[in-house]
Amino acid sequence: MKILIIEDNIELHQSIKKALTDEQYTCESAYSIQEATYLINMYTYDCVLLDLTLPDGSGLDLLPLIKQNGREEGVIIITAKGALEDKITGLKLGADDYLTKPFHLSELSVRIYSLIRRTKFQGNNDMCYDDLRIELDTQTVYYKDQVVDALTKMEYKLLLFFVSNPKRVLSKEAIAENLIGDFADNFAQFDFIYAHIKNLKKKLKKAQCDQYIKSVYGMGYKFDSSNN
Repeated sequence: MKILIIEDNIELHQSIKKALTDEQYTCESAYSIQEATYLINMYTYDCVLLDLTLPDGSGLDLLPLIKQNGREEGVIIITAKGALEDKITGLKLGADDYLTKPFHLSELSVRIYSLIRRTKFQGNNDMCYDDLRIELDTQTVYYKDQVVDALTKMEYKLLLFFVSNPKRVLSKEAIAENLIGDFADNFAQFDFIYAHIKNLKKKLKKAQCDQYIKSVYGMGYKFDSSNN
């Protein structure tokens, strides 16, 4: 799951980023309207944390951009205490939730989890595809009720990305962006993707689940239980 943090307070920003990275989210950073606009136009996210008071304008101005053309990013507004009018405006413009500063990082984590569960997984705690089941809260993977060997951080993120996009051909570039964010632009080769996919397939095969991840020649990979 990929998070965009738009917050100009460097100390708070870095605290949020560390806490969410520790929880295996991929985090990208923007400290201004200009930086955020570039990232929103270039990439998609599962959740956006949006501070409303930025050095070059109001975060409210970003909401129409985030929500345009049917984009599905969930948005949590971060506001100063007492900014009731801004909260109401933000919710009317499409924000999904808000937090008032100061807040505990544990509360932010719960809000993000709840938002993603609601927007991406229809409110379920488990994500299922065919006989494969992922417990989102424990990050445990089952195949036909057999526990799959513990996945690494990258393997888990990779599997979640595949299961979130069943039967779609995913390019190497899209997979890399989901795993490591905009740092993927620095990679001319994607050997690290092959390594993670190989290891993930090995663990799934050990659990007798070796038919889902399929290579699509010249295009990327597809997660599909059919024989086509």
